[in-house]
Amino acid sequence: MIEAKAVVIEGKGEVDVLQLGTLQVRDPGPCELLVEIKAAGLNRADTLQRRGFYPAPPGAPANVPGLEYAGVVVELGAGATAFAVGDRVMGIVSGGGMASHVVVHEREAIRVPATLSIEAAAAIPEVFLTAYDALFPQAQLGLGDNALLHAIGSGVGTAALQLARVTGARPLGTSRTAAKLERCQELGLAPEDGLLVADKRFAQAVMERTGGRGADVILDSVGAAYLTENMAALAQRGRMVVLGMMGGSTGEFPLGVLLAKRARVMGTVLRTRALEEKATLAQAFSRDLLPLFERGALHPVVDCVLPMGDIAEAHRRMEHNDTFGKIVLAW
Repeated sequence: MIEAKAVVIEGKGEVDVLQLGTLQVRDPGPCELLVEIKAAGLNRADTLQRRGFYPAPPGAPANVPGLEYAGVVVELGAGATAFAVGDRVMGIVSGGGMASHVVVHEREAIRVPATLSIEAAAAIPEVFLTAYDALFPQAQLGLGDNALLHAIGSGVGTAALQLARVTGARPLGTSRTAAKLERCQELGLAPEDGLLVADKRFAQAVMERTGGRGADVILDSVGAAYLTENMAALAQRGRMVVLGMMGGSTGEFPLGVLLAKRARVMGTVLRTRALEEKATLAQAFSRDLLPLFERGALHPVVDCVLPMGDIAEAHRRMEHNDTFGKIVLAW
């Protein structure tokens, strides 16, 4: 057992409930790793947890946020053979990512490519694993598909844009900020496929840009506010994956459109998945995507790197919605 440094949520509310404190971290068990965390990415879920809307699942620290980490292996549990002490690893956790140490199963850990800094690596796990899982195992995105990506300037959005591009799909992206759409062009978004959404309307523009076909896949982090337009924008046999509810959680669902288009709507979350599911996803990610990071075909998009002591400022920046890509906190 060690006493780790940690970001601690003391109560529920605004950013003043965030403090630096300590967390007791147990020794690694069989096939587990003790990782010294060097940097962690900030996610929307962290701000929701701070406000009391997204509590940690059983087994995760109740008051220490953080869903992803990048660091160095400092101790091996009995039987752990996948990594050695000193190896750089990254991954997702159910909580506690914003501590200085964490215990993870070796099958959940992902090797950090030698070409990346540890801060850049901290911007990868949550957004790229989320986008990869949603686009491919679930939505079965393929060559030539039209992929509509909402909030394309977000961490998940910039990851999904890159994944769609390297797959040979056509990404279309929405944002409420013209500057974010312009920056996405550097990641492969065609200028005409960036959709500025100021009035929650985008279906007609999607149909125009796809010659009336619509979006074969929609990755939606907005939720209820976009539900009707999403269904109108879906192609025949289209697939929509909902992974966020920034625009509300309850809305009227046009079942007639769903039936007529023979469409599929799926929901997804990583945080509460069982160990075996997370391990399987991590192994697939390592096989399919790490080589693309190593040769520069994929790269994390980092808005800024702040000291962990600036956690309150990091939350403010995220809630102002003016970031592009990921906010990373470093110890």
